[in-house]
Amino acid sequence: MKTPAPTPAPRTMSLTAQHVALSLRDEPDLGPEPGWRQMDEGAIEALSRQYHEDLGSDPLWVFAYGSLIWKPDFDAVDHCRASAYGWHRSFCLKMHHWRGSPQQLGLMMALERGGRCDGVIYRVREGDRLAQIRRMVTREIRYHENIDMMRWIPVHTARGRMRALVFWAGPSGERILSKLPLHEVAHILARACGSAGSCAEYLFNTVLHLQEFGIRDRNLWTLQKLVAQEIDQLHGHPRDLAAERKGAAG
Repeated sequence: MKTPAPTPAPRTMSLTAQHVALSLRDEPDLGPEPGWRQMDEGAIEALSRQYHEDLGSDPLWVFAYGSLIWKPDFDAVDHCRASAYGWHRSFCLKMHHWRGSPQQLGLMMALERGGRCDGVIYRVREGDRLAQIRRMVTREIRYHENIDMMRWIPVHTARGRMRALVFWAGPSGERILSKLPLHEVAHILARACGSAGSCAEYLFNTVLHLQEFGIRDRNLWTLQKLVAQEIDQLHGHPRDLAAERKGAAG
């Protein structure tokens, strides 16, 4: 299947670094989500070895659609744009810790079924591939409840069809909020913050780095506008605040 040409991305985001700064606050590290059981070293090793052996002599490609684009926890030697058909980005994973708090629910991205997701695939360094997989499992999975969120998916690139490893695909259960209207998602993202940072920061970095690859996710682009509007309503427009501070100093 031929990969579509890149979608031109608008140059200016509504959500800015100033908005992100307003969304951040100090929150304590509360550890894992309630009920999540941490994997021990043996379980991490077994899961990592399973995927390592699945590959055989094939190279390992990782499909990045969110934070792995701008903060990969592995050593890559190559990358290219890729499209995952039958999946789409969704802020659907409920978080009361990390980028949320018990007082303010946060939402993180996962891949849900349907549509198309344009992202980036990275080829992982070969020499210590098992160790690289172990690093990714430790960062992305870490808990027994998340094991099913790691899987192989087919992706389409200008180089042809490839198999790639992806994290947080096909989530289900009580921790998932699916099909929320975008304005409701934006309301949550503008307010949620935890020990790892705010949801607005996560959205900002994702949209910004997707733009660098010429990728515009229509829903994310709408969300960043809505989140900027929510933060403006909560705090006043960042530019207006800056002007007020300058005037007060004068």
